[in-house]
Amino acid sequence: MTLVAGLLGIDFTVLEEAVRAARGPLGLVIVAVYSFLIAFVLPLPSEVVLAANLDLGVPYVIELTLIVVASGLGKAAGSVFAFALGHGVKESGPVVRLLRNSRFDVVSWSERKTVSLAREYGYLGLAMALSVPFFPDTLSIYAFSVLEEDYLRFAAATFAGSVGRLVVTIALFGVGFAVV
Repeated sequence: MTLVAGLLGIDFTVLEEAVRAARGPLGLVIVAVYSFLIAFVLPLPSEVVLAANLDLGVPYVIELTLIVVASGLGKAAGSVFAFALGHGVKESGPVVRLLRNSRFDVVSWSERKTVSLAREYGYLGLAMALSVPFFPDTLSIYAFSVLEEDYLRFAAATFAGSVGRLVVTIALFGVGFAVV
Protein backbone atom coordinates (compact mmCIF):
# COMPACT_ATOMS: atom_id res chain seq x y z
CA MET A 1 0.00 0.00 0.00
CA THR A 2 1.37 3.41 -0.92
CA LEU A 3 1.78 6.23 1.58
CA VAL A 4 -1.06 8.25 0.05
CA ALA A 5 -3.35 5.22 -0.02
CA GLY A 6 -2.53 4.58 3.64
CA LEU A 7 -3.25 8.18 4.59
CA LEU A 8 -6.56 8.07 2.76
CA GLY A 9 -7.43 4.72 4.31
CA ILE A 10 -7.92 3.13 0.90
CA ASP A 11 -6.54 -0.27 -0.06
CA PHE A 12 -5.73 -0.41 -3.76
CA THR A 13 -4.21 -3.89 -3.65
CA VAL A 14 -7.24 -5.23 -5.54
CA LEU A 15 -6.23 -3.19 -8.59
CA GLU A 16 -2.60 -4.20 -8.29
CA GLU A 17 -3.62 -7.85 -7.97
CA ALA A 18 -5.86 -7.55 -11.05
CA VAL A 19 -2.81 -6.43 -13.03
CA ARG A 20 -0.70 -9.28 -11.67
CA ALA A 21 -3.43 -11.80 -12.48
CA ALA A 22 -4.17 -10.41 -15.97
CA ARG A 23 -3.97 -13.00 -18.73
CA GLY A 24 -4.33 -13.01 -22.49
CA PRO A 25 -5.20 -10.07 -24.73
CA LEU A 26 -7.66 -8.80 -22.11
CA GLY A 27 -4.65 -8.51 -19.82
CA LEU A 28 -3.24 -5.82 -22.09
CA VAL A 29 -6.49 -3.90 -21.68
CA ILE A 30 -6.23 -4.26 -17.89
CA VAL A 31 -2.64 -2.96 -18.01
CA ALA A 32 -3.73 0.02 -20.13
CA VAL A 33 -6.72 0.83 -17.89
CA TYR A 34 -4.56 0.60 -14.75
CA SER A 35 -2.01 2.93 -16.34
CA PHE A 36 -4.78 5.32 -17.41
CA LEU A 37 -6.08 5.49 -13.84
CA ILE A 38 -2.68 6.04 -12.22
CA ALA A 39 -1.97 8.91 -14.58
CA PHE A 40 -4.66 11.11 -13.13
CA VAL A 41 -6.19 9.74 -9.96
CA LEU A 42 -4.57 6.76 -8.28
CA PRO A 43 -1.40 7.03 -6.19
CA LEU A 44 -0.09 3.65 -7.31
CA PRO A 45 3.24 2.50 -8.74
CA SER A 46 3.49 2.22 -12.51
CA GLU A 47 5.99 -0.61 -12.20
CA VAL A 48 3.30 -3.09 -11.13
CA VAL A 49 2.46 -3.66 -14.79
CA LEU A 50 5.78 -5.47 -15.17
CA ALA A 51 4.37 -8.20 -12.94
CA ALA A 52 1.72 -9.12 -15.51
CA ASN A 53 2.31 -12.52 -17.09
CA LEU A 54 -0.14 -12.52 -19.96
CA ASP A 55 0.66 -15.93 -21.49
CA LEU A 56 0.11 -14.61 -25.01
CA GLY A 57 2.01 -17.45 -26.66
CA VAL A 58 4.74 -15.16 -27.96
CA PRO A 59 8.37 -14.88 -26.84
CA TYR A 60 8.64 -13.18 -23.45
CA VAL A 61 10.52 -10.16 -24.84
CA ILE A 62 7.60 -9.47 -27.20
CA GLU A 63 5.08 -9.90 -24.39
CA LEU A 64 7.08 -7.51 -22.20
CA THR A 65 7.24 -5.01 -25.07
CA LEU A 66 3.47 -5.24 -25.50
CA ILE A 67 2.98 -4.65 -21.76
CA VAL A 68 5.27 -1.59 -21.83
CA VAL A 69 3.53 -0.15 -24.91
CA ALA A 70 0.03 -0.80 -23.51
CA SER A 71 1.05 0.85 -20.25
CA GLY A 72 2.56 3.82 -22.09
CA LEU A 73 -0.57 4.30 -24.19
CA GLY A 74 -2.80 4.05 -21.13
CA LYS A 75 -0.65 6.54 -19.23
CA ALA A 76 -0.61 8.93 -22.21
CA ALA A 77 -4.42 8.77 -22.46
CA GLY A 78 -4.82 9.29 -18.71
CA SER A 79 -2.34 12.15 -18.85
CA VAL A 80 -4.32 13.91 -21.57
CA PHE A 81 -7.38 13.55 -19.35
CA ALA A 82 -5.37 15.03 -16.45
CA PHE A 83 -4.13 17.73 -18.83
CA ALA A 84 -7.72 18.77 -19.54
CA LEU A 85 -8.50 18.72 -15.82
CA GLY A 86 -5.33 20.70 -15.11
CA HIS A 87 -6.48 23.39 -17.50
CA GLY A 88 -9.79 23.50 -15.68
CA VAL A 89 -7.94 23.91 -12.40
CA LYS A 90 -5.80 26.66 -13.92
CA GLU A 91 -8.92 28.52 -14.93
CA SER A 92 -10.52 28.17 -11.49
CA GLY A 93 -8.61 30.42 -9.12
CA PRO A 94 -10.29 29.13 -5.93
CA VAL A 95 -8.95 25.59 -6.50
CA VAL A 96 -5.40 26.82 -6.99
CA ARG A 97 -5.72 29.13 -3.96
CA LEU A 98 -7.00 26.21 -1.87
CA LEU A 99 -4.05 24.06 -2.91
CA ARG A 100 -1.56 26.88 -2.27
CA ASN A 101 -3.03 27.51 1.18
CA SER A 102 -3.22 23.84 2.14
CA ARG A 103 -1.02 22.46 4.87
CA PHE A 104 1.36 20.87 2.35
CA ASP A 105 1.18 23.59 -0.37
CA VAL A 106 1.07 21.00 -3.13
CA VAL A 107 1.28 23.55 -5.94
CA SER A 108 4.48 25.19 -4.70
CA TRP A 109 6.17 21.88 -4.00
CA SER A 110 5.34 20.49 -7.42
CA GLU A 111 6.42 23.69 -9.15
CA ARG A 112 9.80 23.59 -7.43
CA LYS A 113 10.45 19.99 -8.37
CA THR A 114 8.73 18.97 -11.57
CA VAL A 115 7.96 22.30 -13.14
CA SER A 116 11.56 23.48 -12.82
CA LEU A 117 12.53 20.52 -14.99
CA ALA A 118 9.69 21.25 -17.38
CA ARG A 119 10.59 24.93 -17.65
CA GLU A 120 14.23 24.20 -18.31
CA TYR A 121 13.81 21.26 -20.66
CA GLY A 122 10.20 21.52 -21.87
CA TYR A 123 8.46 18.31 -22.78
CA LEU A 124 11.76 16.45 -22.55
CA GLY A 125 11.86 17.54 -18.90
CA LEU A 126 8.43 16.05 -18.31
CA ALA A 127 9.51 12.79 -19.94
CA MET A 128 12.66 12.75 -17.79
CA ALA A 129 10.66 13.40 -14.60
CA LEU A 130 8.27 10.59 -15.46
CA SER A 131 11.16 8.19 -16.17
CA VAL A 132 12.21 8.03 -12.52
CA PRO A 133 11.21 4.60 -11.17
CA PHE A 134 8.96 4.42 -8.10
CA PHE A 135 8.28 8.17 -8.03
CA PRO A 136 4.55 8.98 -8.11
CA ASP A 137 3.84 10.76 -11.36
CA THR A 138 0.25 11.92 -10.89
CA LEU A 139 1.38 15.15 -9.24
CA SER A 140 4.02 15.75 -11.92
CA ILE A 141 1.43 15.32 -14.66
CA TYR A 142 -0.96 17.80 -13.04
CA ALA A 143 1.77 20.31 -12.27
CA PHE A 144 3.02 20.28 -15.85
CA SER A 145 -0.49 20.35 -17.30
CA VAL A 146 -1.19 23.71 -15.68
CA LEU A 147 1.78 25.27 -17.51
CA GLU A 148 1.51 23.81 -20.98
CA GLU A 149 -0.94 23.98 -23.89
CA ASP A 150 -0.09 21.30 -26.47
CA TYR A 151 -2.09 18.10 -25.94
CA LEU A 152 -0.21 16.06 -28.56
CA ARG A 153 3.26 16.92 -27.23
CA PHE A 154 2.04 16.36 -23.69
CA ALA A 155 0.74 12.90 -24.62
CA ALA A 156 3.98 12.07 -26.43
CA ALA A 157 6.07 13.18 -23.45
CA THR A 158 4.01 11.15 -20.99
CA PHE A 159 4.17 8.11 -23.27
CA ALA A 160 7.95 8.45 -23.55
CA GLY A 161 8.29 9.00 -19.81
CA SER A 162 6.12 6.00 -18.99
CA VAL A 163 8.00 3.72 -21.37
CA GLY A 164 11.29 5.18 -20.11
CA ARG A 165 10.36 4.45 -16.49
CA LEU A 166 9.58 0.83 -17.25
CA VAL A 167 12.73 0.37 -19.33
CA VAL A 168 14.86 1.96 -16.59
CA THR A 169 13.19 -0.28 -14.00
CA ILE A 170 13.87 -3.38 -16.09
CA ALA A 171 17.48 -2.31 -16.73
CA LEU A 172 18.22 -1.49 -13.09
CA PHE A 173 16.29 -4.16 -11.26
CA GLY A 174 15.15 -6.74 -13.76
CA VAL A 175 11.57 -7.84 -14.14
CA GLY A 176 11.71 -10.18 -11.15
CA PHE A 177 12.24 -7.23 -8.80
CA ALA A 178 9.08 -5.51 -10.05
CA VAL A 179 7.06 -8.67 -9.45
CA VAL A 180 7.87 -8.66 -5.72
